[in-house]
Amino acid sequence: MVQVQVRMPERLVVDIDKWVKEGRFSSRSDAIKMIITIFQERERTRAFYNMLNERSREAKEKPAIMKRLI
Repeated sequence: MVQVQVRMPERLVVDIDKWVKEGRFSSRSDAIKMIITIFQERERTRAFYNMLNERSREAKEKPAIMKRLI
């Protein structure tokens, strides 16, 4: 694993420390990794949603060229 140094506003560190104290995360590092993982998942969901919207638009414009996904 690679170590990365991060600078962030103190208010964010206070929140992270609170979550660690509450037991939501075992450490600051775990909290930051989970937050990044959640952001990555959100971006994948956004890309999938955009693909579905594009496919829907294409289906309305050119229904004859569309193939079933399942």
